[in-house]
Amino acid sequence: MNVHLVGDDIAKLAVLRGMLEERFSLTSEMLDDARMSGRGVDAVVVAADLRNVSNITALKEVSDQLSRIPKRIFLTDHKSRLSTVQAYALGATSVMSSTPNRNQLLGKLLDLRSSSLGPSITQDGGRQAAFAGAACIASMFGSVLSGSEIDVDETRRAGRRIADCIAENGLADWLATVRRHHEGTYQHCLLVTGVTVDFGLSLGVPNSDLERLYMAAMFHDIGKAKIPLTILDKPGSLNVQERTLIETHPAAGYDALKANAAITAETLDAVRHHHEYLDGSGYPDGLYGDSISDLTRILTISDIFAALIEHRSYRPVMPREKAYEILESMEGKLEKPLIGAFRPVALVR
Repeated sequence: MNVHLVGDDIAKLAVLRGMLEERFSLTSEMLDDARMSGRGVDAVVVAADLRNVSNITALKEVSDQLSRIPKRIFLTDHKSRLSTVQAYALGATSVMSSTPNRNQLLGKLLDLRSSSLGPSITQDGGRQAAFAGAACIASMFGSVLSGSEIDVDETRRAGRRIADCIAENGLADWLATVRRHHEGTYQHCLLVTGVTVDFGLSLGVPNSDLERLYMAAMFHDIGKAKIPLTILDKPGSLNVQERTLIETHPAAGYDALKANAAITAETLDAVRHHHEYLDGSGYPDGLYGDSISDLTRILTISDIFAALIEHRSYRPVMPREKAYEILESMEGKLEKPLIGAFRPVALVR
C-alpha cells in the first residue's frame, strides 16, 4: 500500500514516518511545496494546522490531485469543530486527532471497507461527485457554525452532479462509493441525497422535481452542525439526554436556513419535518397525515433507508433487503403506496 504524507512541519512528518514506515511504502512532502500527483497513491495523510490560512490555500491549490486519492486522512485539532469541518470541506474522507496513536492511524489506513461494501464501477467519476458533495456539505456546516450565508448555488451544483452520476451509473455504485470513501454525518447526507435522487428517477419525475428532491436532501441534516461531534460520532446507542439533543436538529436546521431568501419554503418544510410520521409520533411538531408534504414523505423514507444501510465502525452494514423489511414494518408511520414504490430502489437499482 502506497501512503503519501503531507505536512506543515518537518517534525510532524518524522513522527508519522516512524509510525508507518514498517507497514507501508511511504513518500512525503512539505505542504507549502506540495505537488501531490496522486498517481499510484492509495492514501494520503495530511498533518497541518487548518487555522492557518496559508495551509488552507495550499490544500485548495492541490484539491484536484487530492480528490483522486481514495483515502484522505486529515489530522486536526479535534477541540476545534471548525477545523474538523474545514478538513471535510477540503476533501477529507476521515478526520482524526492531530496526535493519533499508531494503532488508530493504522486502523484507518488498513480499513477494509472496500472489500465488504461491494464493487464500484464509476472510479474517478463517482469519487469526484462524492468529493464535491461532501465538500459542499462541510461548507454548509461551516457557514452555520460561523453565522455566514450558505452558498445555495454551490449546493445546487453539487446535487446536480450527484444526480447525473446516479442517472449514469446507478444507485448501487453510488452507495458503494460513498460508504467506501466517506464517514459519519457526511456519509449519511451523501447516501440520503443519492437514495432520494434514485427514488425520484424511479418515479420518472421531471428534472425540475428532481432538483426539488436533491436540494431538500442536501440540506436536510444541516441542523446537525449544532450538535457536538461526540454525540454525532458516538460509537453505539445514545442515552436519553443525547437522543433529546439529537432531536433538536430539524428545528435547528430550519432556524439556520429560514432567513436565506434563496431557499424555498418547501425545502424549509422538508428540513424541519423529515422526522415526522403520519401517525403523529414524529418530531419536532408531531404532525399528522395530510399536514406532511409529499416531498417530505419521500425524503423521510430515503433518510430512514440510508441510515439503516450506512457504514458504521461498530456494526456491519445492514443488507438492503433487511432495511426494506424495516420500512415495510413501519406501515401507519410511512405512506404504504410510497413504500411499495420504493421497493425497486431498495432492492434492485
